[in-house]
Amino acid sequence: MPYVLGIDIGGTTTSAAVSRLSSAGWAAPEVVRLGVRSAAVPSVLHVSGDGALTVGDPDQLDAGRVARGFIRRVGDDVPLIVGGEPCTPQALVAVLAMWVVERVLAHEGEPAEQVVISHPASWGAYRRELLHQALWDIGLATVTLLPEPVAAAESHAARGWGGGTLGVFSLGGTEFEASVVRWADPVGFRLLGSASAVEPFGGADIDEALVGHVRSRLDKQMRHLYASAPHARAALFGLRRECQRVKEDLTAALETDVILTASHGQVRVPVNRADLEELIRPALRVSVDTLVRVVRTCGLRPSELDGVLLVGGAARMPLVAELVRAALPGPVSVEPEPQTTAAAGAALAAVQIVAPPAVRSHGPVWTSQATWTSQLPVVASPNPEPAPHVEQDDTGAGPPPRPPVKITPLKLPRMRSAQRLFGLVGGHP
Repeated sequence: MPYVLGIDIGGTTTSAAVSRLSSAGWAAPEVVRLGVRSAAVPSVLHVSGDGALTVGDPDQLDAGRVARGFIRRVGDDVPLIVGGEPCTPQALVAVLAMWVVERVLAHEGEPAEQVVISHPASWGAYRRELLHQALWDIGLATVTLLPEPVAAAESHAARGWGGGTLGVFSLGGTEFEASVVRWADPVGFRLLGSASAVEPFGGADIDEALVGHVRSRLDKQMRHLYASAPHARAALFGLRRECQRVKEDLTAALETDVILTASHGQVRVPVNRADLEELIRPALRVSVDTLVRVVRTCGLRPSELDGVLLVGGAARMPLVAELVRAALPGPVSVEPEPQTTAAAGAALAAVQIVAPPAVRSHGPVWTSQATWTSQLPVVASPNPEPAPHVEQDDTGAGPPPRPPVKITPLKLPRMRSAQRLFGLVGGHP
């Protein structure tokens, strides 16, 4: 069955969604289960001792064989050293994108008609072209790049969200971006402006704040465990993972326990939502102020926004919506799984590329629970030299090309040979 694929490679997790063509039309985007226990996988590449690459290995403590956070490094001339091999950040992003494409291919049985990958709003032509070339080199030629807030707006519009001028508050695992998008016939949503936090801020920073809070409440014996060798690193890693779980639980619960394992049994540290919100409120206020500033920089008054969309896993926290509503009038929208919003929106954009709509009005119309009729204009059209992509205004375009640095990249596979490199069939997701 023909299908299109949308991919969102974030700083901490990667997600994907497909839309399939049936006799009734293109189906609503369906999130792909990339991991064993969840739809998303960590945006992590691990090189084993024999040179094999696997995706998503958060338990790996050998930092020299793990690559993470490379999406933020695209455009940086300094390579990352992974398993002793220098590799450009964009090559690592392309490897992860290829892994997703191959994994979906193994499930669907045929290649996607079109692939759309979201990217940070701050990217300009320089970074987009670097990633396009890396994707081309690895064998992904028919790929369109789309700014994350544009993809998010497409996803919300497809679910019936109205409004032509929208703020987008994106809070991921390691990054924050505030953007404004506007509907403009006949090109669809366009990025008007964006900005990141002055200091990097994301869900991982919230986890670290909670780690510090919990450690301050431990007794002397447990504090010694988290500060002394040889078990300190593993114990601290376990504490971080537990605090991440607790942070997610507190999006719905008012109180829960951090559960730690010690030599004398389990230790429970109670944490409530008020404790967590008190820790992170100042940083979130700065982030919301950044969104207000972007709105004004775009020549708009806050009252001119038709609403604000919340994107990213950390955006589920109730305090985020509370602070946004206090600063900006109008409705605030967050999808049930905001960490997959951009992937779903990318899949919607891919449908528009392969099946341009005849009617060019504002927003898609859902015809049933399973299918939709596109009434969005074309987001992009294929361009084979070297690959199709969406050109956006170069707001925050990034640095101009710099003198090249000679880097010996990892030998990247062609599309179908990626299975041999990653061990995709039966391998670690």
